[in-house]
Amino acid sequence: QPFFQLVKLRKLGLSDNEIQRLPPEIANFMQLVELDLSRNDIPEIPESISFCRALQVADFSGNPLTRLPESFPELQNLTCLSVNDISLQALPENIGNLYNLASLELRENLLTYLPESLAQLQRLEELDLGNNELYHLPETIGALFNLKDLWLDGNQLAEIPQEVGNLKNLLCLDVSENKLECLPEEISGLTSLTDLLVSQNLLQVLPDGIGKLRRLSILKVDQNKLIQLTDSIGDCESLTELVLTENQLQSLPKSIGKLKKLNNLNADRNKLTSLPKEVGGCCSLNVFSVRDNRLSRIPSEISQATELHVLDVAGNRLTYLPISLTTLKLKALWLSDNQSQPLLTFQTDTDPETGEKILTCVLLPQMPSEPGCQDNLPRCGALESLVNEMSDETWNERAVNRVSAIRFLEDEKDEEENEMRTLLRRATPHPGELKNMKKTVENLRNDMNAAKGLDSNKNEVNNAIDRVTTSV
Repeated sequence: QPFFQLVKLRKLGLSDNEIQRLPPEIANFMQLVELDLSRNDIPEIPESISFCRALQVADFSGNPLTRLPESFPELQNLTCLSVNDISLQALPENIGNLYNLASLELRENLLTYLPESLAQLQRLEELDLGNNELYHLPETIGALFNLKDLWLDGNQLAEIPQEVGNLKNLLCLDVSENKLECLPEEISGLTSLTDLLVSQNLLQVLPDGIGKLRRLSILKVDQNKLIQLTDSIGDCESLTELVLTENQLQSLPKSIGKLKKLNNLNADRNKLTSLPKEVGGCCSLNVFSVRDNRLSRIPSEISQATELHVLDVAGNRLTYLPISLTTLKLKALWLSDNQSQPLLTFQTDTDPETGEKILTCVLLPQMPSEPGCQDNLPRCGALESLVNEMSDETWNERAVNRVSAIRFLEDEKDEEENEMRTLLRRATPHPGELKNMKKTVENLRNDMNAAKGLDSNKNEVNNAIDRVTTSV
């Protein structure tokens, strides 16, 4: 075929087509450096691919492949190999012969084990094994000393070998969506680590050695079973984002106030009954969310976090807010799921027990509620009862007894911005986060289907919500 007579061809891109066969004549491209055949219908790679000895970058992702040819490891100039989403069940046992490989992407496959020779890839910097069927990670993973990014999310791992602590150059470790009950203490050896993602596991505690990760910037431990947060977390001096959503935490350590670079702290849907006053020491904190907990008060020291712009305390048991909040330039203060505006009008009042000045509004005191989407209907019932028990006259009387309306400190520029936009910008989700969002939507759909028997109550619930919203 004339096409395969282009023997000096160096780059070939045929992605997103309907190619059903890769002929053995591919061997004629002995000077080929880059080959992209991703997202086609190729069921098999010919053994003759091994004659493309100059090949450095190859992408076979999104094809109905189940194996790589045995001769594949002969492509020893290969530096980047992508074989994502091809139903790959095993790697060639001699995969380690690709000793120049710097990037190996194996996401969305059916791998159940890794060959021992993988440890020979001493130049490997990126290894993506996400969304496979791995039950075990070999100890030899610790021999990949140049590894910078390691993705193991979406597998069946019950433990991480202690040898992972040898990866001194590792920057990102993602072990989300596994079955981990603990992390090895040796994780303290990952002194270059900036991103640690352990969402959706079974962790009850974090190792004390995590405090030695002085360069750690992002720590996500949401959807685990954490019952406490180690005091050593305060030693993670570079931490900017800490996500603790959906755990079993009853308190946060005082040492959290040492996190001077922390920008985002999310502890939604835990069992927090109090917050340490030291949280005010987080001087860079911009977003603080403790939605759906059991908090009865917010420490006045939170006003020391002068960069705080978003505070979410909805779904707690607060009766008032500290007057010190008025010194902050808040752009959003969320007290309820039904709140229509990011900021409300507050009034000053006096705490009858302490005599201190406090802030209150029509959404305080909050109604106690347990976290969880499945509880939304009962909570609406509670709101309906609230409306029935408290007439408009009661609300008006309470408003009259308050001394004055309070606004949060803000400059003219902030006022103009608030008039133009009230929505909060959120970062574009990572593909893995989009997958989690899909699962959440599916779960909600299932919950709604299970609640079809409650259709007769829907009108009452909706009327209750409307009445509360109108009153607020």
